[in-house]
Amino acid sequence: MPESETTLGDIRVLDLAGEAGQYCTKLLADLGADVIKIEPPGGDPVRALPPYYHDNTEASLYWLNLNTSKRSVTLNLDDEGGRALFKRLAATADIIVETFQPGYLAGLGLGYDDLAAIKSDVILTSITGFGQDGPHAHYKAPDIVGVAAGGVMWLAGEPTDPPNVPPWRQGYISASIIGAASSLIALFHRDQSGEGQHIDVSMQEALSLAQETAMQTWDMLEALRCHAGSRGIIPFDVPGIGVYECSDGHVFGYVGAPGGAPWSELLVWMDEEGMAEDLTEEPYKEFIGNLNLRFLTTFTEDPAAISQKIQTMTHIAAVLRKFTATKTKWEMYQQGQERRLLWGIVSTPKDLAENPQLKARKWLTPVEHPELKATLDYPGTPYRFSETPWAIHARPPLVGEHNQQIFGEELGVSESEWHELEAQGAV
Repeated sequence: MPESETTLGDIRVLDLAGEAGQYCTKLLADLGADVIKIEPPGGDPVRALPPYYHDNTEASLYWLNLNTSKRSVTLNLDDEGGRALFKRLAATADIIVETFQPGYLAGLGLGYDDLAAIKSDVILTSITGFGQDGPHAHYKAPDIVGVAAGGVMWLAGEPTDPPNVPPWRQGYISASIIGAASSLIALFHRDQSGEGQHIDVSMQEALSLAQETAMQTWDMLEALRCHAGSRGIIPFDVPGIGVYECSDGHVFGYVGAPGGAPWSELLVWMDEEGMAEDLTEEPYKEFIGNLNLRFLTTFTEDPAAISQKIQTMTHIAAVLRKFTATKTKWEMYQQGQERRLLWGIVSTPKDLAENPQLKARKWLTPVEHPELKATLDYPGTPYRFSETPWAIHARPPLVGEHNQQIFGEELGVSESEWHELEAQGAV
């Protein structure tokens, strides 16, 4: 795709990011930026992380997912020659993204002030666990530390569970999204003012945003929000709200919420299929007629009746679970939608790959991998640009695949100079 047809086609990004920031640079690369992945001579350690394509330890699916549309060069920043070559490359960059410990680049003479002296309007985006300053700035921060320190782990899981780690690397992903968004804001500012700047992204702070109102709940009410599982912020189990098991998986219900049909419509459906049991009789029928979110606001008005209400809801939920267990999740979803009942599929990765809506929007993106003799499907993007389409422009690069193209053709490094840099371990 020509540069003029992409959103960031005239932008160059140098990617010094480890695992915590590679999704940030992927987002920029797939928007058309020329992202140059700078790897140590032996290759980025992320290349070795599982899972692997067909157990091929040289084909990390994790690496492949994070590094589409990028080019790769090898550089040893601990070597003087490698740093000199990096400075030549930095003179061509708009954005540099890094995830080193605070002060590491400055110690090499490559901090923000050093880079700004090379290119005055450069943007340096630093993604770390706790930010560039403060008492925890130099703490080690793998993903699990981020989700714990950011408060998300406390809110994840069922009430009877200990705090849960969200799946895969949500800390790194959250920090990368903030890194990409802030880089684009700084880019807009640079285009308006000519000024570059140093962006300081904290994974802890990025994740704290995902607590939504948990901190305000403490500040205003001194109430500690806890992990509530599928029922969310509702403090007790309400029939039709939460996760229900089907014959082949699970669905999530929010029956009785504004915008959908009331519980009485679900009762009609269950009765039509002979599975309402005694719910069409009193006291259940009248109770179900009032079972909605407004009901929750009056739940505690009569303390003496709370125990009976809970028993009634427990029985209703038990009958409902028998009903959903007879349905596949797609049957529950589609038949429920026809009745305006708020049921949604709890999708597995397989469900997403086969989802008719995502297929219709061509969300999965096929990318050819000649080195694997295969075409792999990659997740798409949640946004569409009418004039400058998003695209995966190239498969993830091999180690140092573009050394000659970038160093030789673009920077003018001669063959003899290259061999000298190789001999001293600079590239």
